[in-house]
Amino acid sequence: MSRQWETIGELGLQFFGKISASISHEIKNTLAIMNENAGLLEDYCQLADKSKPVDPGRLKEVASSIRNQIRRTDGIVTNLNRFAHSTDQWMMGVDVGDFLRFMCQLTGRLAFIRGVRLKPEPLSASVKIQTNLFFLEHLFWLCLDFAISMAGEGRTIRLTADALQTGVRIILRGLEGLAGSPKTNFPGRHGKTLLRVLEGELEINEAAGELVLILPKEVSQ
Repeated sequence: MSRQWETIGELGLQFFGKISASISHEIKNTLAIMNENAGLLEDYCQLADKSKPVDPGRLKEVASSIRNQIRRTDGIVTNLNRFAHSTDQWMMGVDVGDFLRFMCQLTGRLAFIRGVRLKPEPLSASVKIQTNLFFLEHLFWLCLDFAISMAGEGRTIRLTADALQTGVRIILRGLEGLAGSPKTNFPGRHGKTLLRVLEGELEINEAAGELVLILPKEVSQ
């Protein structure tokens, strides 16, 4: 049992690092764009110093671009802050619809660089569970990582969920690559350990191109 928790902790730290690195890369991109715009402003100031006309419309465009990047960066940092706080408590309430939207925002870049788009779909009703949020984020990333490889470049993975009497069923659709694909070791030993801890189940429907994660309303503490 102690080895199980050591493994979860070690790989959980790697997961935390992977997500943080992806987010920091996004922040560096927005800073680079703002730096380019700052350079443009300097060029316009030099023109003004030489009494050369500066088009006010161009200044407005630069200001608008900087504001957009500030908003984008604020959203990225907000996601990072929320992700960091997912480790605050052992158990917490999770709104499944909100969780799916958040995970798409958090991992969207990792999917994009592999040519896949993540699309959370509205749920017909609010679904909430009590679970360990960080473990769920980690397990769900393992599911997404597998789903991205099964969807294939240029595809869209649609994410939705249905309420069950005993919990919730989270569905990842659009995995056409499942049909006829070679067998893999997914979810692997670590994924199976997280499933046991979260008292969940995984179902793979090759014909429908779906991956289904079933979770209880509340994890036993």
